[in-house]
Amino acid sequence: MNSALIQSHELWLELFMSSFMSKDIDNSKKLLEYSEIVFRHFRWIENECIKHNIAYNYDRNQIPIKVDSLKSILHDIANRLKQLELSMIDTNNKDLSHRISSDIEYILYSINNIADEEVTSFAMNMSLKDTKLSQDAIDALTFFLFEESYKEYELIMIYNYLKAHTSSLELANIFEILIQESFFHFRKFADMMSEMGILGVPRVIAKEIYIIDDIVEFLLSGIDEELAAKEECKKLSDAVGVQSESLSKFFDFISNQENYHIALMKKALEKLGYQNV
Repeated sequence: MNSALIQSHELWLELFMSSFMSKDIDNSKKLLEYSEIVFRHFRWIENECIKHNIAYNYDRNQIPIKVDSLKSILHDIANRLKQLELSMIDTNNKDLSHRISSDIEYILYSINNIADEEVTSFAMNMSLKDTKLSQDAIDALTFFLFEESYKEYELIMIYNYLKAHTSSLELANIFEILIQESFFHFRKFADMMSEMGILGVPRVIAKEIYIIDDIVEFLLSGIDEELAAKEECKKLSDAVGVQSESLSKFFDFISNQENYHIALMKKALEKLGYQNV
């Protein structure tokens, strides 16, 4: 199960990244949907590990995604799908094994029928369509996207781990909302990175970051990080504001969403018995 967990983790990320490489809207949508399916597989396998007291973590291998053609990464994804299917054969949960195998069978069929196309997600063109930015603005945007895409991936994994290990329905609901919010930001940032030709897989997360002993302290620090993220969004909005109203509005939009994240984190703190928020 541990091997299947790692494989599903890597497969989810590779499918997720591949969805931003295709300029065909239908194919991009398909690949993103398949990444969401595999993320569900990952969570179900994790639940099996917890149920059977199997020690696990979120370690994974590096995922090379730099390709010139879509078929290249789809070929690698197909191999990963087959490996995951093999890893699920001996699991005690036959219903889960059958479900994952059935999903894999269809995803393999589907991606084998996706037409090849040139991938420009690594061309380092450092530009966005219909948007002309100064070099300073481009540099600020590039730094922001790399830092924040990692942060959103990190938050997805942290809140996923916390949700998997809580017995509180209310906390689980809060963590799930925060997971989905981070997914939205992760998607938007990855899409912009692909358009700029700087798409990349976030680095592996250290165990100490998501295996949390003091959830109250984590949430308090998290509120400070959200406030800092709001400031970074404001700086970026100001930096690009004169040059691109739409981009400035987008970062204002992201910044304003952080307010609700902070409110949810405060609600979680109250649920945990912390009163000074």
